[in-house]
Amino acid sequence: MLNKTLTFSRVDSAKFFKTLNGRVNDYFKTNNLKRTGNWQLWLKTIVLFSIFLVPYFVMLTVEISGWMQILFTIIMGIGMAGVGMNVMHDGNHGSFSNKSWVNKIMGGSIYILAGNVYNWKVQHNVLHHTYTNIHGHDEDLDAGRILRFTKHVEWKSHHKFQHIYSILLYGLLTINWATTTDYFQMKRFMKRKLSYGKFPNPFLNWSKLVVSKVVYWGLWIVLPMLILDMAWYKVLLGFFLMHYTAGLILSMVFQLAHVMGDAEMPLPEANGTIKNTWAIHQLKTTVNFSPKNKLINWFTGGLNHQVEHHIFPNISHIHYGKIAEIVKKTTLEFNLPYNEYKTTRKAIIAHFKYLKYMGMNPAIQA
Repeated sequence: MLNKTLTFSRVDSAKFFKTLNGRVNDYFKTNNLKRTGNWQLWLKTIVLFSIFLVPYFVMLTVEISGWMQILFTIIMGIGMAGVGMNVMHDGNHGSFSNKSWVNKIMGGSIYILAGNVYNWKVQHNVLHHTYTNIHGHDEDLDAGRILRFTKHVEWKSHHKFQHIYSILLYGLLTINWATTTDYFQMKRFMKRKLSYGKFPNPFLNWSKLVVSKVVYWGLWIVLPMLILDMAWYKVLLGFFLMHYTAGLILSMVFQLAHVMGDAEMPLPEANGTIKNTWAIHQLKTTVNFSPKNKLINWFTGGLNHQVEHHIFPNISHIHYGKIAEIVKKTTLEFNLPYNEYKTTRKAIIAHFKYLKYMGMNPAIQA
């Protein structure tokens, strides 16, 4: 990844963001609402944690068949993804509650999802939300040489099959958190002195990472091996299935929001300047999907309203449905893009078509 600092244009002659921000502020003031979560978010938190953890404790205490164990690990993976998208995500954006200690606890739920708060805040809050879809700066676009998400990445012959094999790799997201990714990220971020807020003490930060990983592996691997009358490889298989389910869901939600033909992937000018203002850049690099689907809205934590989330990351996702009406109306008035797919199915098809296009030899395309 590149270290050069980028700057966004400050020229918005139409005053788009000022107008939009004013309208959103008026919405909360008129309806006497807080920008953070409410009882609905707390109820959702209980439900999602139950989906995630109840099957685990049932398996530790009740003898069930092998097929039920497999089903339970898949259910746990669904709950794991749900907790990540709804509880952890809002908590680490400071939008779960107006109390910082509550946000800290909810954001800390990432530790039982195999992640790390410091790494996540730097990669997501700092790099992704600031430099969205900018190659070399937004690490969410960095898939090494295996996948080619942007034309700015060198084409390799195996990329022509990426629309086929990509789905197999998407499920490895959180298992990579649990094993290697966090260590490499922390080394890279600490070296660059990146942080979201106060820069942490290096020794304490590394100690927290190591201790949290030891506790995590103890809880999810060692404890089941000690309690369950089950072969060690079956425990590892269940652990893998849980993570693969969660990783597949989380990866797909991200890809449908950013790795699409509708989402621009601009490069900065030679002097490090981005041609658009930050807010307009967010409009051009994000995509919504299934905005009217209540189940998708509920389960993804509003991340299907990616446009609203990127412009107002510190507002809880429970408000995105209403805010979307304001954002869409304002973008139309200012003749700005508002990228949206009416259904998840159409968005998925569009994503894999884009992957296939990115996998074509650029020389042939030209």
